[in-house]
Amino acid sequence: MSIPVVDFSSYSLNKEDVSEEEMLSLSKQLKKAFTEVGFVFLENTGITQEEVDRVLDSSHKFFLQPDELKQPFNSKNCVINPNHGWLCVAAEKLVPHRPGDIKESFNFCPLHPDFNWPSDGSLTDFEEIHTMFFHRCKELGLRVLTVMAHSLGLDPEVFLSTHRFVGTAGNRSYLRTLYYPPVKIEKVKEGQLRCAEHTDFGSISMVFQKNEGLQVLGLSGEYVDVPLIAGAVLINIADTMQRWTNDKFVSVVHRSLLPRAGDSETRQSAAFFLYPDSEIQISCLDGSDKYPPVNLETFVKERYKTVMIEK
Repeated sequence: MSIPVVDFSSYSLNKEDVSEEEMLSLSKQLKKAFTEVGFVFLENTGITQEEVDRVLDSSHKFFLQPDELKQPFNSKNCVINPNHGWLCVAAEKLVPHRPGDIKESFNFCPLHPDFNWPSDGSLTDFEEIHTMFFHRCKELGLRVLTVMAHSLGLDPEVFLSTHRFVGTAGNRSYLRTLYYPPVKIEKVKEGQLRCAEHTDFGSISMVFQKNEGLQVLGLSGEYVDVPLIAGAVLINIADTMQRWTNDKFVSVVHRSLLPRAGDSETRQSAAFFLYPDSEIQISCLDGSDKYPPVNLETFVKERYKTVMIEK
């Protein structure tokens, strides 16, 4: 199995519109990718490598600080939204019975004027950089949803009207920057990974990689290494979308492995998780009754029960 690569230039963020012929071509390619693999690389999206590097560089400065300087931004201190803020190494367990993942992260969702942001020293533009990138990802995500709707023979408003509140308290979508520190193999606990196997919970996810290390579970039951393609955005289907499309689009298990013994390389990435608005009902779009209607917030809360956060 290999992850398809699709040229998205005809509907990039630099263009206002797309022709019917170009939309048809994109729809066919994305439908094939999302029904057969669950992942796709998009090239020429309009989000530049410079924009990606800027958010990764900014977050890297934050992560390299001593933990005591990051502690005021711990997500446990965010009363407004407990998903906003910093998570230290091993705080998150994507597989509850296993040791915590060897990664740290900074999340923000939704945008709020009273959030506590790093701003000292070299981090004075941390909020601005992350906020701008959030909005760029949001706009690209809505364009991808538009193509997906066309691929299913649906009016794009089916998806656009259910993602109206991205960036507000009425929607769970969030940007996460991640840092995987050097690993001393002799200190790793049994079953511990940089990021344990999991699926995502929302509509689609967008991943911006700086290093290799991600693996996707293929239909054969074997994991496949995800290559690093400069300037490309990795898009994957998440659980809500799979249920919504009655399993036409597939949400696929993925993970981040430990480095090889003797490899002290760090790993960095950014991910944007696009969710539908919290109060909508998710029913099979083809009119079938394979899955009963469910409130998005109820569905996601059930999925989050599989994740443990130790703060």
